[in-house]
Amino acid sequence: MRTVSCAVHSGLIACGQIGTVAVCVILTGVFALAAVAVPGRLRGRIPGLWAIHVCLWSGLGANLWCLFTGNHDQTPAGLAVTASSVLVLGGVGGIAAVTPARPVPVRAARRVLVVGAHPDDLELACGATVAKLADSGHEIFALVLTRGGNGGSAEERAREAVAAGRLLGVSQVRVLDLPDTRLAAHEPEAVAAIEAVVRRFNPDIIFTHSANDQHADHRAAHVATLQAARSHSAILCYESPSVTTDFDPRVFVDVEDYVDLKIAAVGAHADQRGKAYMSAERVRGIALFRGAQAKVRLAEGFEPVRLLRATPGEL
Repeated sequence: MRTVSCAVHSGLIACGQIGTVAVCVILTGVFALAAVAVPGRLRGRIPGLWAIHVCLWSGLGANLWCLFTGNHDQTPAGLAVTASSVLVLGGVGGIAAVTPARPVPVRAARRVLVVGAHPDDLELACGATVAKLADSGHEIFALVLTRGGNGGSAEERAREAVAAGRLLGVSQVRVLDLPDTRLAAHEPEAVAAIEAVVRRFNPDIIFTHSANDQHADHRAAHVATLQAARSHSAILCYESPSVTTDFDPRVFVDVEDYVDLKIAAVGAHADQRGKAYMSAERVRGIALFRGAQAKVRLAEGFEPVRLLRATPGEL
């Protein structure tokens, strides 16, 4: 019985022609390039995943070449390669199963500004929405007003903010050094910093803290954002762990495919590990609750200050 596939080396020996070598190399290269081009929200965020794609597709291409050119052997090596083909196909299928398809990019990429008081605010409050927007082709700018030095290591927290933002697909993370826990006393500086970003980045939509929040810095960030973006037509307030019971979301984003990534980004803030609101259980629980309100499985909720949409259904 002819085996399903064979090793490239065995095929080349059987053919003995230089032209056949070239065909094999070209076909294998095409499969490798196709693997690198496969979109997915995990590719580029887990180091080495692209190499797995290349190896899997290269092996598959070589085995398929042997199959369709009739170069088979029934040696133990040939049978081993047959088994490897099954593993290759299984590996590709496995990656496809755990890598949700990237959403189709929107026609016009938008610019999104996210303002947070502390390094982990963005990830905790709207990390899944940010990841979904980034995957859809939008450009995300994260502005963190303080380095959170009163709640941990300022240097470490600033580094973690950049790393977590990169994991979510944020284009740029800027961490300022306004006084932690005393943001209200430095409102003019906060307003000026946000105004400068709004002027240069020209965002289409802005996310910030809610006024219905127990944390003084969060309320100060909300006030500063509204002052800096007083002429802006799209501002949404996100849900921090410290919001009060008055927080009343009216805008919801379906984030079923992005909560795991949000949990990973929250986990990147190792300096804050151990706090109850940083747990995966708490993060997923809030998404389940907001999802129930929005009649989907998992969602994030936002309070609209203003939300002008050019197209119905557009965020």
